[in-house]
Amino acid sequence: MILLGTIVNAVSIIAGALIGILLGKAIPEHLGDSVMKGLALCTILIASGGLGDGENPLITIFSMVAGVLIGEGLDLDGRLNRLGEKLQNTFGKKNGSVSITEGFITSSLLFCVGAMAIMGSLQSGLSCDHSTLYTKSIMDFCSSVIFASSLGIGVALSSVSVFLLQGSITVLASFVAPFLQTAIGEMNCVGSLLLLALALNLLGVTKIRVMNYVPAIFLPILLCQFM
Repeated sequence: MILLGTIVNAVSIIAGALIGILLGKAIPEHLGDSVMKGLALCTILIASGGLGDGENPLITIFSMVAGVLIGEGLDLDGRLNRLGEKLQNTFGKKNGSVSITEGFITSSLLFCVGAMAIMGSLQSGLSCDHSTLYTKSIMDFCSSVIFASSLGIGVALSSVSVFLLQGSITVLASFVAPFLQTAIGEMNCVGSLLLLALALNLLGVTKIRVMNYVPAIFLPILLCQFM
């Protein structure tokens, strides 16, 4: 079932949001930080499993170099950050209270806009491997508990955004999978490198603009035709 990872992710956000609303301000901030760092270590474990999928290191190297040149040129990370700031300013707090819209927009950006959502959805569609989305589900569950304690029910509604975005990517990937058999291993290898970068960011070791590397995931489709 190719949408299983996306369904689990959406349900985890709803469950976490409901718990967060019930607990309110009773959740210590340091606890959430410790849990997220533990999950970052688990992400490293998952990433290490895909690093050996690539058979041609040159494809990985060329994909990463060309991918980041494209990403930096398009300023994907900066554009997304500016979009988030613009939406936050537009739908932010009004009259000192938190609106449902703010909770929805803030959490939708958190859960949808990121390399993990894209890579996990691609893995689900291309090889029915849901491990990345399962890890993302746990992270999103913890995050939604914390966010919903202050932002309310709008956090739960963001599960709709997650389902629509990730589900669409997964379904599209499943349609093209038969034409990408030679490239899937290389794409998994590049994607695993980006997962490793995400984990290092979560641990505070690096500040890699991972979104600028996302184009690298798709370049093996082209490079495998010539290498």
